Amino acid sequence: MDDTELLTSSEQKKDDASISPAAAEAVPPSSDDSGESDSDSEDDAELNHQIETLESELSANPYDYDAYVQYIKLLRKTANLEKLRQAREAMSAIFPLSPSLWLEWARDEASLASSENVPEIVKLYERGLSDYQSVSLWCDYLNFLLESDPSVHGYTPDGISKMRSLFERAIPAAGFHVTEGNRIWEGYREFEQGILATIDKADVEERNKQIQRIRSIFHRHLSVPLENLSSTLIAYKAWESEQGIDLDNESDDLSKVSPQAAVAYKKAQQMYSERAHLEGNISKKDLSDTEKFQQFMNYIKFEQTSGDPTRVQAIYERAVAEYPVSSDLWIDYTCYLDKTLKVGKSITHAYSRATRSCPWTGDLWTRYLLALERGSASEEEIYAVFDKSLQCTFSSFEEYLELYLTRVDGLRRRMLSTKMVETLDYSLIRETFQQASGYLTPHMQNTDSLLRLHAYWANLELNIGKDLAAARGVWDSFLKKSGGMLAAWHAYIDMEVRLGHVKEARSIYRRCYTRKFDGNGSEDICHRWLRFEREHGALEDFDHAVQKVTPRLEELQLIRLQQESLAVKPPAGLKEHNPPKSTREKRKAGPNVEEESLAKRQKSKGQKMNEVDAEGKSATVPNTKNVKADIAKAADSNKSEIEDAKPAKPKIYTDECTAFISNLSVKAQEEDVRKFFSDVGGVVSIRILHDKNTGKPRGLAYVDFVDDEHLAAAIAKNRKMFLNKKISIARSNPKKGKKEFTRHGSGSGNSKDTSQISEKAKAPLGGETEGERRGNEVELKGKNTFAVPRNVKALGFTTPKPIADETPKSNDEFRNMFLK
Repeated sequence: MDDTELLTSSEQKKDDASISPAAAEAVPPSSDDSGESDSDSEDDAELNHQIETLESELSANPYDYDAYVQYIKLLRKTANLEKLRQAREAMSAIFPLSPSLWLEWARDEASLASSENVPEIVKLYERGLSDYQSVSLWCDYLNFLLESDPSVHGYTPDGISKMRSLFERAIPAAGFHVTEGNRIWEGYREFEQGILATIDKADVEERNKQIQRIRSIFHRHLSVPLENLSSTLIAYKAWESEQGIDLDNESDDLSKVSPQAAVAYKKAQQMYSERAHLEGNISKKDLSDTEKFQQFMNYIKFEQTSGDPTRVQAIYERAVAEYPVSSDLWIDYTCYLDKTLKVGKSITHAYSRATRSCPWTGDLWTRYLLALERGSASEEEIYAVFDKSLQCTFSSFEEYLELYLTRVDGLRRRMLSTKMVETLDYSLIRETFQQASGYLTPHMQNTDSLLRLHAYWANLELNIGKDLAAARGVWDSFLKKSGGMLAAWHAYIDMEVRLGHVKEARSIYRRCYTRKFDGNGSEDICHRWLRFEREHGALEDFDHAVQKVTPRLEELQLIRLQQESLAVKPPAGLKEHNPPKSTREKRKAGPNVEEESLAKRQKSKGQKMNEVDAEGKSATVPNTKNVKADIAKAADSNKSEIEDAKPAKPKIYTDECTAFISNLSVKAQEEDVRKFFSDVGGVVSIRILHDKNTGKPRGLAYVDFVDDEHLAAAIAKNRKMFLNKKISIARSNPKKGKKEFTRHGSGSGNSKDTSQISEKAKAPLGGETEGERRGNEVELKGKNTFAVPRNVKALGFTTPKPIADETPKSNDEFRNMFLK
């Protein structure tokens, strides 16, 4: 019989409430419906179109939860059960399904099941309950077995044992649900009463034993704080009356009830009254998700203070079923289980569900590995979880690092433990470290976290692997990629010193003392070398270290002085001590106030830029602002004092290796900028520009690098976030800036060549322009151009038409033209 025939025949097996939408759609239309066939075909076409669209979306993004839900909803309207099963299986492989989805799935399959298919449906219910504990799903599961399993509804010993075991599982999972738990208890009691009805009345002993079992279930039920517990008390009294015991059925009087049951009932009623308002809070319909979540957390805290782990787990289960993708809730739940239960399958099962619900939370995977280790899980099981965790996407690489470290921690502990049954090889630790280093180094280069990983690795290679060469290889490999980290060199040297390998430690100092480190790191490594030789070396070794370190320290001091001199800005009162002269004073000053011409200044500047020292290196200090040339002169006195002690002239960096930074935060300091470029390295100096009047930062800076390679790496960080602002980084090109300023800022668009003025314009003045006439009368000095107003034209002066090849003239050229 095919799927369609099963769906059609299922109508005789289930009532209308149980028939799946798939079964309803599979019923063939009757002749009376022929008039609606056209509209049905249109609906089918639209349905198929929607299904195809969702299939395309899921093919592109299989992790779209909402698309899966909609896809399954549409497939349930068709008769294609095979595709519906495939869709559900695919979704279940990625996500934990909600209780309602499992309930739909189980009911659809149960509506088609025969007695031979019962085990398959049972597995389906068990899979659903492994995701979330749901009262409705439990009740549906139990009812299915009562109706479909011949051994259960036939009350065979195997069937009875199976159902009792299921009911006992359902009670802690769903029987403590304050508003719905009664359904589990009532189902359990009715099943036991059904067994009593099958026992022969002549078998008094067996009947009395069964009666006592039912009475015990009543007493247990009355001791649980549930809603409408008074109705359960009335039902209990009525049942006792049937057994020949009068307990005053019409009242809540407990005088005839056994003292033990009466005390338990009163306590349960009190507990329920304490929880009634909490149940009311989480049941309100007008609450937002955030408010309802907070009410659940209040409920959980209340149960934790009560101290009953079963009730705490019950409310946690209700919360995670309501908010399955809340990572904070899952972390809180699993932490409680770790503290309360310590070990057990319930803990690992909770972590399994948590990681399926929130696979993006690295903390849950880390705790999962620890829970498996506490539970003495096998290496195969632990590795399977670890490997699965690495396939997830986390928000930061620190989470991946914690996973790798937790994995190594577990391997190390189990490798050294005497209780371990299975033997673990050290190669597992080495492979884990290699995998971690290969994956994390490109993303976490020059970070303390990556240094911690390699330090741990080298330590285990030395102490567990007993391989000194491998430990050194770890450090050498790390320093090739992160040689700018001073702490890495310190750690490597400390390892050799602890082992008593003085020569090896000395060779590492010789490798790194000339390196450039952030801050005072370069000086620090030199001083540490001297201290090392003082404590561990011979006199010759100490003298050799002093010979190497002293020139390096002098060089570093010189570079630092230069950087400090460049960082000094002009005094705020500079203009007050040197006020500009007025125009009248300049006239009286005569030839003494005449400045160099533009051509002379450019010639002088070109000569200075072309000066080269004896070693072929540039001897000029980089100057991106005109005022810095004067500031550099102030540092000459400091340079002359240490010139004799200088072993060789240091390399001076020009604008060719300078980055210009704009949109810089006004809060940025030099150390902040240096840290920002720590992964690039090669930073020589940093100059943050300030407003010369207010002294406030302008949001601009220049950063000098040792070479073009480091500069290119720095420019690659353009548009990156720095102190909450997206900064711009470009190569500094002051020459281009000056040209642009001359072209656009000097007013070339308005300059006129007086030689091109027409004769008609000169006529009113007798063949002589007003400017020429005035030029013959006044001797122009320096940059004084008061005699040639730019915006006031002489009488009769007309503006000539612009000439295409006209070349703008400088002030000096205008001045010389008028003096002829």
